[in-house]
Amino acid sequence: MSFNLMNIGSSGIRASSELLQTTSKNIANLNTKGYVRERTEHTTMINNQVGRGETVRLLNEFAQRQLNRDISNKSYYEQFVTEATRVDTLFGEESNNLNQSINALFNSAQEAMNVPSSSVNRSIFLTKAQNMLDQMDRLSGIVFDQNNIVNEQLDIYADEANNLIQQIGDLNTEIAAYNGNFTSGEANTLLNQRDQAIRDLAELVDIETLDGANGSKQVFLGSGQSLVMENGTFNLFSLAGDPDPNHKALKLDVRVGQATALDVDLNTLKGKVGGLLAFRDEILVPAQTKLGQIGLALTDAFNQQNHLGMDLDGNIGGDIFTLPTVGGYPYSDNTGSAQVTATLEAGMGSSIPAEDFRITFTGANTVEIAAVDSKGNVIGTPSTANVTAGVIDSNTLLTGESFGLQMAVTGAANVGDSFLVKLNSGAAGNLSLATSRPESLALASPIRTSAGLNNTSTATISAGTVTNTDPATSNFDGLSPPGLSNGQISLVKTANANEYQLNDGNGTTTFTITPPAENMLAQAGNPYDAYGFDFNIEGTPATGDTFVIEFNTGGFDDNRNGAELSNLQSSQLVRQNVVTTATADNLSTFNEAYSGMVTEIGVVANQAKTNGDAFNALAAQSEAWYESMSGVNLDEEAANLLRFQQSYSAAAQVITVARTVFDTLLSAAR
Repeated sequence: MSFNLMNIGSSGIRASSELLQTTSKNIANLNTKGYVRERTEHTTMINNQVGRGETVRLLNEFAQRQLNRDISNKSYYEQFVTEATRVDTLFGEESNNLNQSINALFNSAQEAMNVPSSSVNRSIFLTKAQNMLDQMDRLSGIVFDQNNIVNEQLDIYADEANNLIQQIGDLNTEIAAYNGNFTSGEANTLLNQRDQAIRDLAELVDIETLDGANGSKQVFLGSGQSLVMENGTFNLFSLAGDPDPNHKALKLDVRVGQATALDVDLNTLKGKVGGLLAFRDEILVPAQTKLGQIGLALTDAFNQQNHLGMDLDGNIGGDIFTLPTVGGYPYSDNTGSAQVTATLEAGMGSSIPAEDFRITFTGANTVEIAAVDSKGNVIGTPSTANVTAGVIDSNTLLTGESFGLQMAVTGAANVGDSFLVKLNSGAAGNLSLATSRPESLALASPIRTSAGLNNTSTATISAGTVTNTDPATSNFDGLSPPGLSNGQISLVKTANANEYQLNDGNGTTTFTITPPAENMLAQAGNPYDAYGFDFNIEGTPATGDTFVIEFNTGGFDDNRNGAELSNLQSSQLVRQNVVTTATADNLSTFNEAYSGMVTEIGVVANQAKTNGDAFNALAAQSEAWYESMSGVNLDEEAANLLRFQQSYSAAAQVITVARTVFDTLLSAAR
């Protein structure tokens, strides 16, 4: 009897000691990151003895998986909001408001127009123009700096993810060595370390896990690609920009069985890495392309209107701004030797959307032109064009539109070779003044009109409008000093209704108009309709009334083209969307375009903040659910400590009783 009592008491002490050790371990690891609360369970053996205890981790794997998912979403929005808020703040600062510089430019153009013969006002205009270009460059620099920060963080996060993936694979190997025996403290420690590594990885990218053989865990991206596989093998992340090295894409290097890196679906990627990439694609890239688009549209519009005027030297106006030329990025799988450069085709500023473009050779001298978004997805329907004498522009199109691009091709391209043209992306920081001479601002119109002094009616001739001054396609001779190729034009009203006689260097012609008497040269037909200017007759002229159109020699106090330059501010010249319809309002003013860009940044940032708050709440709920079983509760552990201490004392008392009984039996036998 005493022997049985001794065994029972000994097993009770051992069991209580194990329970006390487990409880003490829980208390000691209260603040240990990744520690999972443990519990020792015992079974009853023969002779009423307590068996060896099995120490298990208290873990709800479903709650754990849900927590990892919520952590990925929470980290995604935290990263996105942090980055987006910074850019939103920068663009929201008054000193960075591009509209102020645009308004100052047009105000100075108005001042110059008011006194067109003043060189001082013209100089002020050039100063304001340079200030606007500096502002664009500064804003473009802000975006480029943020993009560099994104790239640096991506490098750091990719390294962290790779270290965690390798750590999980190594821990799988160590855990498998226990052959499924996870009752020892060392095995539980390895399991805790692996679970913590998986949670840390979930902060970087969204993941899913599956149980493998011998206690291993297989880890997959949320989109399905393997990260950690069986037998300790694993794949690692890499960052590469193809074709733009500054626009890094996340790849998955497959270490076993394949040599080609796998693309990662960025649309479903969460975690800090997903948040960074989404911030770049949804805010940085659109902001950069929109800034460039505004800059190209504005400077091209100024250049084209200045070409239609006469400067202070009496010459036809030239360029005020120099537009940049960029090189196309060749894709890594190109096999030909071709190179592509691109700029904006003159006069096409309102045609270019705020996107990048992919040029793909479908033949030796044919290409497909597609607008693409920040992820490389085609927007709308691609166009096709010939490569004529190494040039691709609106004149070489086969179908669709050129999107305002003018490209030059050198070298030989093979079918399938592609190039990424990012004209908008770098334009805002690469615009410059084409002249430093105030005289170059063409405020005057190059033509003037007058009615004959001997006219008997009150009919008048309009001041005329100029649409083309190119000597190759208009009636302007391109000489210095310039003039009209066919000299002065005279228009005489004949005795017949709606009939006029026109005389210039081309000879004399008689033509009949369709009232009203508008666009008279267009109604006169070839070759007069290609003169590059036109006029209206207002009122009812009498027979013999004469009207004259001539070059505006010496007309330096004329400000008619200056008025057209000022009107550009309210003109809708910035394209809004790639895909549009004939009846859609698809253009905006320069101020509207910039304000819309800043507003869009704010809207996206605020929406992300709202979503982030929701996922923070979900993550907190999942954390509480997970911790309710796996977290250490000091009150519960303190109560267990007292209970197990009492059971230990009681078991010790059993041994004392057994010893007393044994001593009594020995005494009785003497």
